[in-house]
Amino acid sequence: MRHGESLGNVDPMVHAVTADHAVPLSTRGIEQARDAGTQIAKFYADQLGDERPHVRLWVSPYQRTRQTADAVMETAAPWITDRVEHILLCEQQFGLFDGVPEEDLPKRFPNEHGYYQMQCRFGGKFWARMPQGESRFDVAKRIHQAFGTFHRDALEHGIRELVVICHGVTLRAFVMMWCHLSPEWFEHEKNPNNCAIRVLDAGVDNGYLFEGAAPR
Repeated sequence: MRHGESLGNVDPMVHAVTADHAVPLSTRGIEQARDAGTQIAKFYADQLGDERPHVRLWVSPYQRTRQTADAVMETAAPWITDRVEHILLCEQQFGLFDGVPEEDLPKRFPNEHGYYQMQCRFGGKFWARMPQGESRFDVAKRIHQAFGTFHRDALEHGIRELVVICHGVTLRAFVMMWCHLSPEWFEHEKNPNNCAIRVLDAGVDNGYLFEGAAPR
C-alpha cells in the first residue's frame, strides 16, 4: 500500500524546505488512509471470516507512512495484530536532486543532470542512478533484502499475512522482486495512486484491491 496524499503531493515546493522523510500527510491524505483501512478490514472479513491469523503491519519510517499507518489502524485495527517499522521500505533516495524542482535541475546541476539524462536515454530510468542517491535498481536490491525478515517471520513465527505501507517506487520494486518480474515490467508499470492497495498472494500479483486517489 502506498501512503496517503502528502503535503509534497499537494505542493512540490514543500520538498525545498522539508526533508523528504519528514514530509507529513495532508488532511485529505489522512482521510484516504482511513478509507484504505476500511478496505483492508473488509478484505480480511471476506477472505477469512471468523479466522484471526497474525497480521503484521510493516511501515516505512517516514512521517507520511507512519501517519498513514496511524489512520489505517483506526479502521482496520481489529485485523492488525502488531506494527513494525523497517528502514529498507523507505522511499527512493534522490541524492543531489532531492528537493530541487525538475525544471531547475539543468541550471543548478548542469553536469550531473546531463549525465543522469544520458543514463536514462541509454539504459532507462530503472538503471539510472541519481547523483549521490539511488537508482530504481538500487531500491529493488534493498527491498529484496527486506524479504529475509518476512520469510523468517513466516518460518519461525507463522506470520504469513502482511500489510506493507511504503512509497510509490518502493511498492513497484516490491511487486517486481516478490513476483520475479522484469525491469521492463517496472519501466512500464505506472506509479500507484495514494493509498492504492495491491494484493500479492504467494508469488502471484492479484492487482489492486483499492485504486486509491490520484495525486492532485
